[in-house]
Amino acid sequence: MSSKKELIVSKIKNGTVIDHIPAGQALLVLKILGITGREGYRVALVMNVESKKLGKKDIVKIEGRELTPEEVNVISAVAPTATINIIRNFEVAKKFRVSPPEIIRGRFKCKNPVCITNVPREPVEPVFYLVRRDPPLFACAYCGRYHEIADLML
Repeated sequence: MSSKKELIVSKIKNGTVIDHIPAGQALLVLKILGITGREGYRVALVMNVESKKLGKKDIVKIEGRELTPEEVNVISAVAPTATINIIRNFEVAKKFRVSPPEIIRGRFKCKNPVCITNVPREPVEPVFYLVRRDPPLFACAYCGRYHEIADLML
């Protein structure tokens, strides 16, 4: 009797599949998207599975939610190798490769405690500019402090 190794995760009818996420980054992808599990979406999360392209990878499937182009590009900050598949009626309707955005607005917090974006009486939306693509490095538009994506996610 032969033994087969296989991973069984059901197809989704409508939603998004994020594939080729670097191993261990899927939870950060969910955090960027604001998915906590309380929204009502059916989410499949697979971590550290074998991949010919990456060695190991993570996969996220979100039933009932299509990502916006802005969300797709923000994901690239933590998963530059990711591919995004928009699923409609069990078929891939659109496929994207991610690319770090030139500007990220309002999604992350500057780590500089004296940055104007961290002063409670100053309602300023944090803005970050891409300084380097690989690995992604961003600069705060207000104080100029450089941030790797891991710094922004904490």
